[in-house]
Amino acid sequence: MSSNPSAAPAIQLIGIEKKFGAVHANKNINLTVAKGSIHGIIGENGAGKSTLMSILYGFYHADAGEIRVNGAPIRIPDSQAAINAGIGMVHQHFMLVENFSVLENVILGVEGGALLGKGVSEARSALKRLEADYGLEVDPDAIIEELPVGLQQRVEILKALYRGAEVLILDEPTGVLTPAEADHLFKILGVLRDQGKTILLITHKLREIMAITDTVSVMRRGEMVATRKTAETTVEELAELMVGRRVLLRVDKGPANPGDVVLSVRDLVVKDNRGVTMVDGVSFDVRAGEVVGIAGVAGNGQSELLEAITGIRKPTSGEILIHGQPVTGFDAARLRTLGLGHIPEDRHRMGLVLKFEESENSVLGYHRAPAYGKGMALDLNACREDAKRKIEKYDIRPPNCRLKTANFSGGNQQKIVVAREIENDPSLLVVGQPTRGVDIGAIEFIHRRLIAMRDAGKAVLLVSVELDEIRSLSDRILVMFAGHVVGEKSPETGEQTLGLMMAGIAA
Repeated sequence: MSSNPSAAPAIQLIGIEKKFGAVHANKNINLTVAKGSIHGIIGENGAGKSTLMSILYGFYHADAGEIRVNGAPIRIPDSQAAINAGIGMVHQHFMLVENFSVLENVILGVEGGALLGKGVSEARSALKRLEADYGLEVDPDAIIEELPVGLQQRVEILKALYRGAEVLILDEPTGVLTPAEADHLFKILGVLRDQGKTILLITHKLREIMAITDTVSVMRRGEMVATRKTAETTVEELAELMVGRRVLLRVDKGPANPGDVVLSVRDLVVKDNRGVTMVDGVSFDVRAGEVVGIAGVAGNGQSELLEAITGIRKPTSGEILIHGQPVTGFDAARLRTLGLGHIPEDRHRMGLVLKFEESENSVLGYHRAPAYGKGMALDLNACREDAKRKIEKYDIRPPNCRLKTANFSGGNQQKIVVAREIENDPSLLVVGQPTRGVDIGAIEFIHRRLIAMRDAGKAVLLVSVELDEIRSLSDRILVMFAGHVVGEKSPETGEQTLGLMMAGIAA
């Protein structure tokens, strides 16, 4: 750690207040970030982390309080003012123009020079220097949409550094990265710190906090509840500070009691939208009373496999059976009547309609059931009463079934989907990335629900890029690489062995 204790802090937030209507997002927040350090900010979804960083970056205006940069008070009315003050931000969802090149994205908005020629050649040289200095190699002429996610993130970091960022805010930076890409990002952040940059890392992944930060601050329900030197705390203490109670970090489950085969997949071949074969001759069974996990780096066919099983994508060939009945090519609505529940990988794109009220999303896909109305007419009161029961049972916050779903935090949006699918009592539950972008308290809750489904004799098929999650929830693990199942392992198998299989190196 290269911070100088006698230097003025890189960032000080003093008495920051922010309300959105009745929601008190930030309550009298005080935060001091040392120069040349990596400072983690953790908290459950909705704790106020992103709001606080959005105030620092000029997206929101604080209702009260003061911001100091390098010891000097400063007003940050917009993001341009933040950039001028040496603050850069890498967002969870990248702000890049997909059909532009890397270089075009980096200089966008700060081109310099009426004819651009001199500006572009100077920018190219500056970009090469930055890449060399910080280990951020990426082809300046590559088109963004053709780059993997890890390299797109690198472009976002380069963009901030090119604009002169001395303080870099990263919001959930590993949410879309493979374990190897995350490790590489940490190396880059270490280099940035060693060269005097200050990093603010917003995450809910405690392992990342312990691995990379020097200091960690914990937020809970809009308040800053603790700041610790990372070397002087533990994962258990941080989890308890985040949630306000003791949290079970490992999944508590007894042995499985597998019964009859519920799902059979035979020689399945699935192509993506471009006609590329993503699932190539995959076969497996899932029995009642077991969790079968599919491990693999994103992009190796898991998503297309789930889409074929759940009726979203038609397979090219092969067979899918539920309770012995062939269902290949059935649509999602028909599969629901056969007892299939689906928690999709992308809750925003496939699980929810964000403009709808919570109560409407709570019945989405099941809205034709007699309990919710007759014919085409929805009984809104019945939907709302049903939603209130689910809100209480699944601890969905805020407990307001009339609130637009877009206004819930990511973890609570995920609970809406989980509640809807589990409460319809499926015999087969297909789950994609159940805790993506979800905080530790909600992770514990969702994991308990999935094991309860297993123990109630349901068949559970789980896909997750989180190897810890796969190993702790699964009774059997199938590893996918390049569209094939390359092996089956027990959950006791070491992380290194599974990692090598995921990379196609071992079987």
